[in-house]
Amino acid sequence: MRSFVFNILYWSISAVYAVICAVLALIPGRFALMHGLRSYCRLTVLLMRVVCGIKVEVRGTPPKNQSVVIAAKHQSWGDGIVMMAKCGDVNFVCGDHMLKFPLIGWVLKRCGAIVVNNQGGAAAAESLKNGIERSEGEGAPRPVLIYPEGHLTEVGTGMRYRSGAWRLSNQLDRPVVPVATNLGQCWPQQKWGKFSGTAVIEFMEPMQPSADRNSFLSQLECNVERQSRALEAEFAHQHQALQSVQQTEYRAEACS
Repeated sequence: MRSFVFNILYWSISAVYAVICAVLALIPGRFALMHGLRSYCRLTVLLMRVVCGIKVEVRGTPPKNQSVVIAAKHQSWGDGIVMMAKCGDVNFVCGDHMLKFPLIGWVLKRCGAIVVNNQGGAAAAESLKNGIERSEGEGAPRPVLIYPEGHLTEVGTGMRYRSGAWRLSNQLDRPVVPVATNLGQCWPQQKWGKFSGTAVIEFMEPMQPSADRNSFLSQLECNVERQSRALEAEFAHQHQALQSVQQTEYRAEACS
C-alpha cells in the first residue's frame, strides 16, 4: 500500500515539476532552474522517508561546489534524485533515452547536462567530448556526476566500467570521487515496489587523474563495487535482525 501511495505521489509531483522546470528554463542563467530541480529532489527524498520509511544516510562528505567528478554506483531510479538532493548544483552525464520524456530534453539542455548516445562507441565518445568542452567553459565550481557502468544494475551485481569517468577526470583535470550505495535494496531499479530501511550513500576518498586508463578504471570499479557489496550486506543484516525481533514479539503476544 505504501508503495502504491508513494508512486502515485511521485509521478504526480514529477509531472508538475516537469512543467515548472520547463518554465524556469526560460529564465536566463541556471540559478532558477537548478533551484527548481533541487526542490523536486528534496521533496522526493522527503516522500521516501515519510511514505515508504526509506531513510537516506550520507557517509563521507558530499562535494558541494567542488570541481570534481562524482563516479557513483547506479542501482536505482532514485540515485540521481538523492545525489542532487545531497550535493546541490550538480551537472550530470545521462543517456539520450532521457530525451523521450516530455519537456525533459529542454530542461536537460538548459541545465547543461551532458547527454551521451546510449549505443556507446564513437557516437557516445563524441557527445561526451562535446559535453566536456562545454563544462570547461562553465567557470563556477560544479561537480559532474557520472554512472561509470552506463546502466542500472541489480543489487549484488555490476557491469564493466566504461571510460567516461576517466575521460572526464583527465580532460577536465579533476579528481574522481567514488560513491557506493545500497539504495537499490529500498528502491530496486525502476520497479514499483519500495522497501523500508536505511539507504546509505557513501562518498569515498578522491582519486587523482591518471594517464593509465585501465589501471584507473580497475581501481575505481574495485572501490565502488567492494563498498557497495559491504553496504548491501549491512542492510541485509539489519533487516534479518529486525525480522527476528518482530517474530519474537509476535510469538510472545501469541502466548500471552
